[in-house]
Amino acid sequence: MSNSTQNKGVSVITEEVCQQVMGRSDAFSAVENVFAAMAKNTAYNFPVIREAIGHADALYGFKSGFDRDAMVLGLKSGGYWPGNIEQGLTNHQSTVILFDPDTGKLRSLVGGNYLTAVRTAASSAVSIAHLARKNAKVLGMVGAGHQSTFQLRAAAEQRDFEKVVCWNLHQEQIPKLAAVAQELGLPFESVTREELCGQADVIITITSAFEALLQAQWIKPGTHIACMGTDTKGKQEVDSQLLAKATVFTDELAQSITIGEAQHAVAQNIITAADITPIGEVINGSALGRSSQEQITLFDGTGVGLQDLAVASVAAQLAETKGLATYFAL
Repeated sequence: MSNSTQNKGVSVITEEVCQQVMGRSDAFSAVENVFAAMAKNTAYNFPVIREAIGHADALYGFKSGFDRDAMVLGLKSGGYWPGNIEQGLTNHQSTVILFDPDTGKLRSLVGGNYLTAVRTAASSAVSIAHLARKNAKVLGMVGAGHQSTFQLRAAAEQRDFEKVVCWNLHQEQIPKLAAVAQELGLPFESVTREELCGQADVIITITSAFEALLQAQWIKPGTHIACMGTDTKGKQEVDSQLLAKATVFTDELAQSITIGEAQHAVAQNIITAADITPIGEVINGSALGRSSQEQITLFDGTGVGLQDLAVASVAAQLAETKGLATYFAL
């Protein structure tokens, strides 16, 4: 942030501006860089606070951290309001607050809803880029809610997919995802879960399930699975035995074993924390990613605060540079 921008006061980057300035390429780079920094221990996520507030069935909390490489300090505040959809609002609501690491002064307020969707899609896209087979042709989507369209667009840029297969509990949501596939020029088919696993070379699970939707024996050799929906204690998208069958990677180990997809396999002593590799180590070249065409790889994307801070910082810089930010003085 330049001195001239600092002198203008605190910048405000609205949801609308975030959508204007933040594309998938910038989000991918921001997330990939922050995963690499986490693996070098130059970026740190602080403990997450996430609580039921006892009103509107809402979950509310904070994710915070500091990236010393990019000099980004801040937090994302928000949560999940299940009744919002009936009011025409997104269930997930959040705002990112950025501070100057040198002084602690408030720097920016950034709308977090669109950026959360973009950074989550970028996270699975990074895992596909580094772990999926180069010749992967069929993309499987488990889940067809709001986040799935972001996931599909980001994933489609990582491999030369020839087809998309999908399963979703609520059939009425599937046409929206099918329309995105059509827009991307990809044939689309709604199938059963077992059929999806039989066809897909890459699978993205993006649901709010609390039970295993995919069984270990359904997954064919060489598949890459990005589990993106499990971010809370008790949630689960895949059979715990799949984590023993696969080589497991994650965004952050501490979250993976406590609130991520790996929580169940670890609790059942199917795998241990030592069996899970931070994807940042693969990005940095300090750990091996895919080692064979037959290997099953699984990415446990729990969602970390540093991802939000990374994309929010880039969005703020782009908006300020393009004259799209507004300012106020404290």
